[in-house]
Amino acid sequence: MIRRSHYCQEVRDPLVGQTVTLCGWVNRRRDHGGVIFVDLRDRSGLVQVVFNPEYQSEAHLIAHELRSEFVLRVEGKVAWRPAETENPNLPTGRVEVYAHAVTLLNSSLPIPFQLDDPEVGENARLLYRFLDFRRPEMQRNLQFRHRVTQYVRRFLDEAGFLEIETPMLTRSTPEGARDYLVPSRVSPGQFYALPQSPQLFKQLLMMGGFDRYFQIARCFRDEDLRADRQPEFTQIDLEMSFPESDSVMQITESLVLQLLHDLKQVTLPAPIQRMTYNEAMERYGRDVPDLRIPLELCDVTGLMGQSGVQVFARMANLSGPRGERGMVKALRVPDGVRLSRKQIDDYTSFVADYGAKGLAWIKINGPWDQDGWQSPIVKFLSDSDKQTLEQTVGLQQNDIVFFCADREKVVNESLGRLRVKIGRDLNLSDGRDFALLWVTDFPLLEWDAEAKRMSAVHHPFTAPHADDMPLLMQAEQPDDPRLLEVRAQAYDLVLNGTEVGGGSIRIHQPDMQRRMLSLLRIGPEEAEEKFGFLLKALEYGAPPHGGLALGLDRFVAILLGVESIRDVIAFPKTQKAACPLTQAPSKVDPLQLRDLHLHSTFRPESKTES
Repeated sequence: MIRRSHYCQEVRDPLVGQTVTLCGWVNRRRDHGGVIFVDLRDRSGLVQVVFNPEYQSEAHLIAHELRSEFVLRVEGKVAWRPAETENPNLPTGRVEVYAHAVTLLNSSLPIPFQLDDPEVGENARLLYRFLDFRRPEMQRNLQFRHRVTQYVRRFLDEAGFLEIETPMLTRSTPEGARDYLVPSRVSPGQFYALPQSPQLFKQLLMMGGFDRYFQIARCFRDEDLRADRQPEFTQIDLEMSFPESDSVMQITESLVLQLLHDLKQVTLPAPIQRMTYNEAMERYGRDVPDLRIPLELCDVTGLMGQSGVQVFARMANLSGPRGERGMVKALRVPDGVRLSRKQIDDYTSFVADYGAKGLAWIKINGPWDQDGWQSPIVKFLSDSDKQTLEQTVGLQQNDIVFFCADREKVVNESLGRLRVKIGRDLNLSDGRDFALLWVTDFPLLEWDAEAKRMSAVHHPFTAPHADDMPLLMQAEQPDDPRLLEVRAQAYDLVLNGTEVGGGSIRIHQPDMQRRMLSLLRIGPEEAEEKFGFLLKALEYGAPPHGGLALGLDRFVAILLGVESIRDVIAFPKTQKAACPLTQAPSKVDPLQLRDLHLHSTFRPESKTES
């Protein structure tokens, strides 16, 4: 029988003189003139095992045949290492195990990459994910993820929350991304959808009287992928009855701050800073500002209406709905005169990716009235323009200031992202490892120029601010611009410039929910078809309720300082939503399609001969 007494990293000083049984993989084998040393590895770490030919003849013979990644069971006595051979870099570095018996449990082919190679490509790691798991980094990442989920469960249980599972097979409802559809064999021609979130089910739980719910929930969205996106992901989902926004934010805040303290030994000030959406957009251009970077944007639209720089003047006078109106903003970078022309050109190319048609700049080498401003646009600025800019933007000698003039959305997105890039390129961070922020008072609705209709900023079940209800009710048409001024009772948690959680107070009155759906051009029949079960439940004494979801994958990735959430997910997909290990997605047997009453119309593009 295979019976392990200790994990490798548990072999420490107190076990000296005791016999232990260890199981694991050969990390490395070294032959020192007859005496063979093996670094044995399991999920906890390494310990050195010694095979001495003088008193371990059978074990020593087996040790001669060992290679990397062979699987062993070792029995031996723990002893002190000779003083000159101690390894202070290992927790087990003061001791070693003198093996008196070894069982070879399995051999291994030569592995396709070395586990300690920092340059191994991600494609190889995903193709051989079972080997990648043996790397210390992946062991650390997934063990830390486990500790986070267990911490969350304990915390929320003690706070009176019940863990309740919601369905994986549900109906398709619009939540902002494409659904993954699952055909039903027993209901031909009909489909389930995998949940984008447990949103509607957790609201129904509130209506059923389970006033504090949570779930470590799997969610699915068929959308284009980035480093922080996956087609299937995990969120820490919670909902409360009879709350105000503060109630949800405070319980989440306590969870996050205590978790950081207990698992990362990081103490952050409480309460977490709060900032309205409008303030975040004005100062930082985005609703996910990284507060570790001290740079801020300055709106100079009002100053540029009569500017000699034609694009500034044109955009300053462009009117339209929120997001479509013209804007001119400035980004001041202290000591930015050190930037080369190539760097400036690179930044111009960078903002072009976000729709900006150009990036103007001025280097402040000295006073403007002594020809100290260097830029192609300086000759188009009057002395009055220069003086006003200097005062408004707070320009100092050796600064560089960047300008973007375009529609509001383009300006904010371009300069908001440039702010972060320059901050990182020039090491302008304030030194904090973690900076948390609540962003509140989001717009309830935004104008979708492509669809030519309003869309929900968060989702259609978010409650408006009570103070803004008159605007919502007075709007006679779904495209009334006054609707853009209605604020939502919504809140996002931002960590290091990344949204790690978001939530809202929900609509709990059926008339208000129908009104919201109508503003999104979802008529009574469509509303009944897609949300009839929710609208019916709202008619039966639905309590006020609200909640939040934390993105577990993003949160853990940021806490561990890894670039991609794929490094904290056991079996992630690539940016093409594929799994190299299992070769999913894949074709299925035609008989399976027949049972589901499906037929594939896809035909690969034929290759024409040249």
